Amino acid sequence: MIDTHAHIYANEFDHDRDEVVQRASEQGITQILLPNIDLESIEPMLATEAAYPNHCRSMMGLHPCYVDENVDSTLETIYQWFDKHPFIAVGEIGIDLYWDSTYQAQQEQAFITQLRWAKEKDLPVVIHTRNSIQETLELLRQEQDGRLRGVFHCFGGSLEEAQAINDIGFHLGLGGVSTFKNGGMDKVIPHLDMNYVILETDCPYLAPVPHRGKRNEPAYTRLVLERIVSLTDYSEEQVDTMTTRNAVKLFNLSQ
Repeated sequence: MIDTHAHIYANEFDHDRDEVVQRASEQGITQILLPNIDLESIEPMLATEAAYPNHCRSMMGLHPCYVDENVDSTLETIYQWFDKHPFIAVGEIGIDLYWDSTYQAQQEQAFITQLRWAKEKDLPVVIHTRNSIQETLELLRQEQDGRLRGVFHCFGGSLEEAQAINDIGFHLGLGGVSTFKNGGMDKVIPHLDMNYVILETDCPYLAPVPHRGKRNEPAYTRLVLERIVSLTDYSEEQVDTMTTRNAVKLFNLSQ
C-alpha cells in the first residue's frame, strides 16, 4: 500500500516519527507521499524525506489556506524550489472556501498558476477542495488540455462529483472520511471506478474509525483499505493491488 497524502513532517510527529514509519511498514505501507503546504513546511518536509529515503517522497506547492495578499512572492519562492530538488507532484494546491472566501480570487489565481507549472514540468497535481468542488472543476476544465493529471485528495463528495472528476482524468484520494458513519461514502464507494482510486490518510488529520478524533498516521491506510473491501466485492489483495498500481502510475514511483 501507498499512503499518498501524509504530513508526517508536522510537529505532531516530532516525538515518535521513527515509530510512526515503523508501524506503517509493519502494516504493509511501502511509501509515504508528503505534500507541501507553505514556505515554513518546506524545511521539515525535506528533512523528513532525507531521514526516510526508502519511504518518503516530497511534493511542492502552496496550499490554498496559506494564500494571502503576499501570494505572488510566495509562489515565486515555491517555484524556485523545482530547480533545487526533484519533486513527484505539484501539491497540495486547490481552493478552500470553508472558513473564509476573502482570498478566493487569489486562491483561484494561485491554483491556475500551479496547474500551469504542472503542465510545464509534466507532474501530477494534488488538489485540496473544501466547499469548492464545482469551482475547482470549472477551473480544471478550462486548463485541461490533455496534459493535466492528478488527484482530488480527501474525497468525500457525491457519486456525481466523483464521476465528473474521473471524466477529466483525475483520481480520487480516499482516506479517513470514507470510514465515517455520517460521511455518506458508503453510498458512493461501491460505485466508484477503481482505476481512479488511491489511498491516503492526510495525517495527522481525519483519523479513520475507530481512531476518529485522535492523531492519524500512515499505518491507518490499512483501515481505509478495509473499509473499501467491506463496501465492495473486492478482496484486500485486489484493492491493495489496484490502488498501489494507480498511485505508482500517477506519481511515477518506483516499486
